[in-house]
Amino acid sequence: MAVFTLISEADAQAFLKNYDLGAFKSLTGIAAGIENTNYFLETSKGSFVLTIFEVLKAHELPFYIELMHHLASRGMPVPQPQTQHSGKRLASLHNKPTAIVSKLSGNWVPAPTPEHCKLAAQTLAQCHLAGVDTPIKQANLRGSAWRQATAPKVMPFLNASQQKLMLDALKEDLLICQSSQWQALPSGPAHCDLFRDNVLFDSSGSILKMGGFIDFYFAGVEAFIFDIAVAINDWCIDRSTGVLNQDLVNTWLRAYSEVRSFTPEEKNLWPATLRIAALRFWVSRLYDFHMPRAAETLKPHDPTHFERILACRFDFEPTLLN
Repeated sequence: MAVFTLISEADAQAFLKNYDLGAFKSLTGIAAGIENTNYFLETSKGSFVLTIFEVLKAHELPFYIELMHHLASRGMPVPQPQTQHSGKRLASLHNKPTAIVSKLSGNWVPAPTPEHCKLAAQTLAQCHLAGVDTPIKQANLRGSAWRQATAPKVMPFLNASQQKLMLDALKEDLLICQSSQWQALPSGPAHCDLFRDNVLFDSSGSILKMGGFIDFYFAGVEAFIFDIAVAINDWCIDRSTGVLNQDLVNTWLRAYSEVRSFTPEEKNLWPATLRIAALRFWVSRLYDFHMPRAAETLKPHDPTHFERILACRFDFEPTLLN
């Protein structure tokens, strides 16, 4: 969501001719995130987000686009990919794969309350169930194989204690994710990046409403509890220490389980999954921090945040709801 590729108004106007989205009104770069180029696009027919994919290739993108299309068609609050006159939903701009999706209402919440957690958890469970029959399947590209391959590249930047933490986590990651128990977990298309800033809430009325889930471009077929662990490691913690706020955790898990019940295998692997989810983002943030790509508005995240979270998850093993 950083601006790696500069798009002019003339570029946008010409690109819009491929769609039935009305006349061009404005284009504004979004200076957040580190993976893709995103612009807010306003036309005479509505508000959209134009995304240029900087890392993923065109052959890797149909899963993400069609997953959003599938979920939106099932009534889930996700961005709706727009279809060109040709019938395709994936295009090209400046020789890079590009898509336009609907802009959802609402804003993300920096300090989620139990009410926010409950609504987000219920929506995530609904998306999990709605996505199981998505016609295109693709594995989580930031799964165990990626973590095992990428961690050695960042290891030289770590001190001795950090290296030990990384190696312990990698050993567990490999052991768990190659196990038959992990392979048997309930799984399907998962968001895999459901941080607070990827969930919008519409608080314009007296009742809190879900605006929707955004940024599906790390999604993949994954164990559902991994998706939940990613969210809880961000939504339900003390930001300064990484320690879990158990009240928020319980609220999240209860709300999710009201829609889809947890299996005994999920409960058994829950503590390890929280660590695996923390490892995934520690590795990626270390890589982005120490080996960044050039961008107009690049703001790499602090990798020590997930180092603290990972260390906390080794120190204390929470349980999934009974």
